[in-house]
Amino acid sequence: MTRESRQLESVLHHDIPLTRDMGLKVLDWHDQQLRLQLPLEANVNHKSTMFGGSLYCAAVLVGWGWLHLRLKEEGIEDGHIVIQEGQISYPLPVTSDATAICQAPSAAAWKKFLTMYQRYGRARLTLATRVVNAGSDEYAVLFTGQYVLHR
Repeated sequence: MTRESRQLESVLHHDIPLTRDMGLKVLDWHDQQLRLQLPLEANVNHKSTMFGGSLYCAAVLVGWGWLHLRLKEEGIEDGHIVIQEGQISYPLPVTSDATAICQAPSAAAWKKFLTMYQRYGRARLTLATRVVNAGSDEYAVLFTGQYVLHR
């Protein structure tokens, strides 16, 4: 685990205590991709699959964490990240531990986001995240969220 990954996990567990109870772990931050792990055991529902609310949290948090880490890389530490809006679908059940993944948006979207923040002190960025069953490439959860950064 990288230093950035350890710091993000610490921030999540301190600032959002629910993440500790969910057993959320930062797997890695590499090539502008963030991966979080969520264990089934701590998030199981009455059907022995992962609870939809836990999956929603993981989908939102991997986007929040991605933005947190990218802003640190850019040297921007004066803003507050919030989720403004999100849409989620659950095409497959999660029957094992889950991996939540967020990759970078387009370079143009990122540049526009940074420019807006620097100019106005507020900017919006849409991030697509997904959740897969551990060891699978099939998307069990698809999430699109609009994140806002403000001073």
